[in-house]
Amino acid sequence: MTSGAPGIEIYWGSGSPFAWRVLLAAALKHILFTSHQLQFSQKDHKAPAYLALNDRGEVPVLREGDVTLTESIAIMAYLDGRFPDPPLFGTDAATTAEIWRWIFATVYHVEPSANRIIGPAFARAIDGHADDMRAAAGDLHAEFARFETVLGSRPWLAGETVSAADIVAHTYVAFFLRIAARDTLRHLDLGFDTLSERYSNVDAWCTRTAALPGYDEAYPPHWRDADA
Repeated sequence: MTSGAPGIEIYWGSGSPFAWRVLLAAALKHILFTSHQLQFSQKDHKAPAYLALNDRGEVPVLREGDVTLTESIAIMAYLDGRFPDPPLFGTDAATTAEIWRWIFATVYHVEPSANRIIGPAFARAIDGHADDMRAAAGDLHAEFARFETVLGSRPWLAGETVSAADIVAHTYVAFFLRIAARDTLRHLDLGFDTLSERYSNVDAWCTRTAALPGYDEAYPPHWRDADA
């Protein structure tokens, strides 16, 4: 993308839920920027020039003038401050607090449980971690049940409009569900292959999120190619 907000650059990699959430936030706000897609297969994120921007070798990174930011939610907050419309972090104390409540629920509860499944799946070490993966699935189902309850009373996690909470949660949930659907995990019977039946409100929320303006533009491109 070529910037209509001169000087904004975003470094990202396809398939990273953290990079995806920043791209989706930018798309919802119609922010144009200079895009730098890193190729994980070529270790672009470990190259010296990139490590000078983020010594952890992680995506995403945002640059604008003297500002260099890492950590996806911090970048989202920066974009929300620079481009307030539409607001993603609320316009009053109660809404802002509710947004952060669901962001933290994702970061502190959903992601750690999901990672106990994702890690062995990526490492091809499922057999040695099967019991813990099933236990993690139980913890994750408890979190999905909480999402199911709140999304039964309102369309978005923090209220009547989409917010940073939805972006943070959806990108990781979608990432996890993609991994959980792998054939190599089916014998574990983790219970996530019938989302629409077990968590109809969560499934409807995923559908609403996927219909947001700019969603297709931000969607990880290699996932799109794989699904074609």
